[in-house]
Amino acid sequence: MEPVIGITCKHEAEQGQILLEEGYVRAIEAAGGLPLLLPPLGTAASVARCATVIDGLLLAGGPDIDPVHFGEEPRGTGTISPLRDHFELSLLAAVLRLGKPVLAICRGVQVLNVAGGGDLYQDVLSQCPEALKHMQQAPAWYPTHRVNLAPGSFLARLYGSPSLRVNSFHHQAIRRVAPGYRVAAQAEDGLVEAIEASGPAFVVGVQWHPERMWESDERQARLFRAFVGACGAGSCRTLPLKAEMTGR
Repeated sequence: MEPVIGITCKHEAEQGQILLEEGYVRAIEAAGGLPLLLPPLGTAASVARCATVIDGLLLAGGPDIDPVHFGEEPRGTGTISPLRDHFELSLLAAVLRLGKPVLAICRGVQVLNVAGGGDLYQDVLSQCPEALKHMQQAPAWYPTHRVNLAPGSFLARLYGSPSLRVNSFHHQAIRRVAPGYRVAAQAEDGLVEAIEASGPAFVVGVQWHPERMWESDERQARLFRAFVGACGAGSCRTLPLKAEMTGR
């Protein structure tokens, strides 16, 4: 039976809407998982139930995290979603306690880092004036800058390359990496583009948007297959090292 993958959603409170880009659903489905959309719920009981129902968690992209969660006042943060912040931070903690796999994308990798005790650049453009352009004006599937993969990292093994080009749609970025995580990828300007858990568990976050690239770049489809594979591995939820995943 397909592993159930919970995917967090955007919360447009003023419009009374809960939304998710289709790419996340299609990428998980193509990788062999059963997508389950998770609206931002408000009670501890609901969070606990979500954590037990799913086999793995995908933290999707979206608006900024309230900087109060990493001990700062707003200095460049844009739109925030308080209910989503609370839900994702609580759900992530519950999922990690249960030892279930996590894939975090764009906002998701920032949530992952903040939840672990790290912090963020609230606005790359003003705080990192020498940074590359990280909010591209090109088709969403099109890679616009290079990331260098850390030697020996899971992502380097998965992609079978020391670097790759990715798309980019963010104005915030990881500054101080949380304890228990290691940098897995960096842009040419030094900004952190991916982190992964220091241990064997599948807990991986990327700043780019593979859900917008997987149909045109088979390497990004590999990431979703590896994640879904880890979610379906039962108690053996470790980073997969199969030769197939590196294309060998």
